[in-house]
Amino acid sequence: MHWKSWLGGAAMVATAMWPGIASANQALAQKNACLACHAVDKKLVGPAFQEIAKKYAGQTDAQTQITKSIKAGGSGKWGPIPMPAQAALSEADASTLAAWILAGSK
Repeated sequence: MHWKSWLGGAAMVATAMWPGIASANQALAQKNACLACHAVDKKLVGPAFQEIAKKYAGQTDAQTQITKSIKAGGSGKWGPIPMPAQAALSEADASTLAAWILAGSK
């Protein structure tokens, strides 16, 4: 098993087991202005985090893909409005956010 896959799985388990971690991840999303364009359960400017989780459900590389999208930004996956790159966000924080999104943003 690749260490990033293991780390992502561990993050999802930790988020489910300890709600304080989930609120910390929500705080990370808020601190990095993710919640300006995304909500947990409804579309704002960008898709809802729960919709993102549904789209990537069952994909073994989902956390890596979402982490890359957070860092690099993108357009066309969810409509015409582009997501700006979050290049200043650390790889670890982007991966934590991706795991939180995949875990249902709870």
